[in-house]
Amino acid sequence: MSFPRCALLWARLPAGRHAGHRAGVCSAFRAHTGPFPGALGRLPAVASASSSASGGSKAPNTSLFVPLTVKPQGPSADGDVGAELTRPLDKNEVKKILDKFYKRKEIQKLGADYGLDARLFHQAFISFRNYIMQSHSLDVDIHIILNDICFSAAHVDDLFPFFLRHAKQIFPVLDCKDDLRKISDLRIPPNWYPEARAMQRKIIFHSGPTNSGKTYHAIQKYLSAKSGVYCGPLKLLAHEIFEKSNAAGVPCDLVTGEERVTVESDGKQAAHVACTVEMCSVTTPYEVAVIDEIQMIKDPARGWAWTRALLGLCAEEIHLCGESAAIDLVTELMYTTGEDVEVRNYKRLTPISVLDHALESLDNLRPGDCIVCFSKNDIYSVSRQIEIRGLESAVIYGSLPPGTKLAQAKKFNDPDDPCKILVATDAIGMGLNLSIRRIIFYSLMKPSINEKGEREIEPITTSQALQIAGRAGRFSSKFKEGEVTTMNREDLSLLREILNRPVDPIKAAGLHPTAEQIEMFAYHLPDTTLSNLIDIFVDFSQVDGQYFVCNMDDFKFSAELIQHIPLSLRVRYVFCTAPINKKQPFVCSSLLQFARQYSRNEPLTFSWLRRYIKWPLLPPKNIKDLMDLEAVHDVLDLYLWLSYRFIDMFPDASLVRDLQKQLDDVIQDGVHNITKLIKISETYKLLNLESLSESQSRLSGTSKSQARRNRSKVLGSKAAEPLAPDAGEKSLASRLVQQGLLTADMLKQLEKEWMTQQTEHGKERTESGTYAKGTRRKKKEPDSD
Repeated sequence: MSFPRCALLWARLPAGRHAGHRAGVCSAFRAHTGPFPGALGRLPAVASASSSASGGSKAPNTSLFVPLTVKPQGPSADGDVGAELTRPLDKNEVKKILDKFYKRKEIQKLGADYGLDARLFHQAFISFRNYIMQSHSLDVDIHIILNDICFSAAHVDDLFPFFLRHAKQIFPVLDCKDDLRKISDLRIPPNWYPEARAMQRKIIFHSGPTNSGKTYHAIQKYLSAKSGVYCGPLKLLAHEIFEKSNAAGVPCDLVTGEERVTVESDGKQAAHVACTVEMCSVTTPYEVAVIDEIQMIKDPARGWAWTRALLGLCAEEIHLCGESAAIDLVTELMYTTGEDVEVRNYKRLTPISVLDHALESLDNLRPGDCIVCFSKNDIYSVSRQIEIRGLESAVIYGSLPPGTKLAQAKKFNDPDDPCKILVATDAIGMGLNLSIRRIIFYSLMKPSINEKGEREIEPITTSQALQIAGRAGRFSSKFKEGEVTTMNREDLSLLREILNRPVDPIKAAGLHPTAEQIEMFAYHLPDTTLSNLIDIFVDFSQVDGQYFVCNMDDFKFSAELIQHIPLSLRVRYVFCTAPINKKQPFVCSSLLQFARQYSRNEPLTFSWLRRYIKWPLLPPKNIKDLMDLEAVHDVLDLYLWLSYRFIDMFPDASLVRDLQKQLDDVIQDGVHNITKLIKISETYKLLNLESLSESQSRLSGTSKSQARRNRSKVLGSKAAEPLAPDAGEKSLASRLVQQGLLTADMLKQLEKEWMTQQTEHGKERTESGTYAKGTRRKKKEPDSD
């Protein structure tokens, strides 16, 4: 029987009769065309095909699998071929078949064998059912199977291959799990660096506490070498080695994320380079490499950079500087590369002691004291109280620009400067040379981010306490002995306990997926968002016990922020690795704006950037203004960082760097007058002067922008003082607070008493003036009519 004849006769069969004969025709059709796509058959045959589908690795976290949308099929230009060969499907019958399919335990078990747990199975079935029920015409193969099931010529289980095919469409990860596991296999990281493995490197670990001279000895080897690279955790440290090297007559370049400085006049690279650890080259050969603060290899977010430098630097000698807690891990890692580790131990050069009494009051401060706080609010409060006592203090915290930190450190260290007190966060733990006599912990509780990216408030670790306490009595300062204590008496015993604990040995080093690995992931999952790709990569990744995958929450935050902007995967990846402070809304919106401009192929010029940040900016008048300026400085940092990755689209790096230096001067001026800014902020809040001045501005018909222009001064001038409501002088409250005659609490009490008196006087006036008020009201009534 010919195929056209078979099809014609089959199509003419009555709908409700000759089911057996129809099945025979169906068999003839199958024999002519071969098996349907999906390898139809009974459950045992399908199950046997899945024996190796799940593999022997850990089960993936399926909650990370985001289903894709498969649209139902519309009317086909060729018509409904399936209906022509059989008959149109009864949707009610089809729904009953699908519900029966869903409830079968055998089907659910088979789905689990293919990686469809209960959650995925349910989502896949809902999508599959919607696709079947809402499509105008189905593919011939599935139409015929559904028709056969309706006439009992096929079993409901025969739907499984089509269901599985649909499930793999909405969850493409199911079809390539083995490939994804190979791509995300992060075991044996030393093999990633063939250039380093081709040479026998000498590893020297300089171990010791803060102020023990360990970094000094490593830097001496670096300076005496024919070529070398210094890898530091901070821009400040890279700048310090850059300047120290060139001052010693050793030409040295500087490379950070935001800056490249070449000292040779012809632009040729110098033999020595000082860089931040993320920027070190793992393909350039050196005689000596120095990796500073090697214990940061355990850092949840940045540890990967130290791992990369340790395993990948092509240097004959690698000098590691850091805590003894990292010795065992480094030794184990170098054992896997076949390299020995020589350990050199150092002791602190000057003595340091924990005092047997707390400070308890700021009245007990002495020159050379440093109060360490773990929040900006504490810094503002302490600085304010110190100023009330007639003392001057320097202020250093993490979000300040490097230039401002150096300026504040210079001010504090200058013996001729009246500033003798320092108020700082743990930002002083690295990168700044400070002449401190005594470290005073204002609190021992510090907010932190754990390995899961969750915010916690816990006592500082032994490592952190030693790092900060060690800043007292440095060898190069005028104080030859260091002292450590706390602000509160009850914290002193806890501080001793923390300092006396042994530092826990570091157990694992950080790793990070590369752009190439993410691109390979995206090849298999082309419709998956970058943030979701990262989640799946981390979940599928396999690491040795000596490693961990770094926390990538900041990367995912940026990825989600710019997800809707059309960018290539590589460009999107670069934007997401840009270091931003996600707590700063203006910085986040700037990343978004920069990405949007890039996607439009519109270069971000200097003139565009000036308009965007509304340059020139006014000197800060309160703490909020100062924080806004810090955010703008971070935005300029972001521009510079991107300018070295996308030179054509961010073409004006040198002009922006000059602009940033001007902004740094403005911020320095604001920090120099920080106690004035704090007082202004407090006064405005307590007396509500801000709303009063704004209402007066509106009454006088002066717009906000006009008022700002009227108050603006030349860039870099002193921060404006608060204006009294109708005069250019300071308010009485401000002057009394500045002179120490009033405190914030006294000011609140005076305000409360004044308000009480005004209320009482108001009642008396109301009672005495009721008759007159009624008279005035009566006089106004005719006018109102």
